[in-house]
Amino acid sequence: MATSSTSTKGFIWPASSAYVADAQSLTGSIRLLNKLWNDVAESQKWQEGVFYALCAGYALVSLIALVQLVRIQMRVPEYGWTTQKVFHLMNFVVNGLRAIQFGFYWKVFHIEPKVLDMILLDLPGLLFFSTYTLLVLFWAEIYHQARSLPTDKLRPAYFIINGIVYFIQICIWIYMRFNNTAAAVELAELFFSLISLAAAVGFMVYGGRLFVMLRRFPIESRGRQKKLHEVGFVTGICCTCFLIRCVMVAIAAFDKNADIHVLNHPILNFAYYMMVEILPSALVLFILRKLPPRRVSDQYHPIK
Repeated sequence: MATSSTSTKGFIWPASSAYVADAQSLTGSIRLLNKLWNDVAESQKWQEGVFYALCAGYALVSLIALVQLVRIQMRVPEYGWTTQKVFHLMNFVVNGLRAIQFGFYWKVFHIEPKVLDMILLDLPGLLFFSTYTLLVLFWAEIYHQARSLPTDKLRPAYFIINGIVYFIQICIWIYMRFNNTAAAVELAELFFSLISLAAAVGFMVYGGRLFVMLRRFPIESRGRQKKLHEVGFVTGICCTCFLIRCVMVAIAAFDKNADIHVLNHPILNFAYYMMVEILPSALVLFILRKLPPRRVSDQYHPIK
């Protein structure tokens, strides 16, 4: 009588025909996924749908940041441009620029010369870096004040670091304008990967320090638990998004098949921008949605 398996030292092994069937099934699935990927990449409708969806996502986040900025201004109109207001304004600008980019994606991705295309795509990324390193600055000031450490050098350091980043990036763009080689593109993407890593490290250092400091406060401290969760969640979200960007941009620098700045990768573009900008921005704005307390007039004294 024929059997579908063979026995060796007490183990029952499937017949070779079963292995062949499984291998053929796996190969067929891979071919089907590859065909689906190619169909999506070559489909004009899929490209339009994905990029317009990104446009809508960025526009929504930009609107949320603007509404929050207006609410803060209405709550404390007597204060000037605080760090909180500037953070929401920059979120509005960054996400608004991205929405315009993906709304007119066909013109943006086909603009000449190529270096201008990279400037339009990379500039919002640089502004995103400045926006969230502003949050690192805010936490650094809180930490230094709580530890009775000097804070007078923190803001100049923020502006100097951002100035150096923009200066180097402009030099790279100028170099690419006159020497648009593969090495120049790799240099630009590796620099972008490096500043993303630096932002992640900044969140780890000051977000981690502030989190540890809050944990040492007494349990009964007012607002301790809420602030602890706020700092922990925002640190985790921002570290993750900047590390993903760091890795993805570094891979794209050496593997052109993984380039997220081309039209024939709509799904990759959608996943990338959702993970590194849209979702992190939306989550951070939700977590930091609390408005500052109203200022009580000096002429008003509440009844005790």
